[in-house]
Amino acid sequence: MAGQIAAVVAKLMVDANIRPDVVVALVVGIPGVIGLALVGFSGRRWVTAMGAFILAMAPGWLSVLLLVQVMAGD
Repeated sequence: MAGQIAAVVAKLMVDANIRPDVVVALVVGIPGVIGLALVGFSGRRWVTAMGAFILAMAPGWLSVLLLVQVMAGD
């Protein structure tokens, strides 16, 4: 749910034409790298939980991205 809210807010704030393959790579890649780094190198439980939360945001972002693409007819 948090990923979907973040994606909608980001879509409302950014109004630029970007290639879809670059957007998918950013939407899945950035939270994936940050989340895996936090989970892998964490020394505390709350950092691990934050890494898991960031990792869980990527599917929500991707679902909103696909929904926006379908509704826009692109």
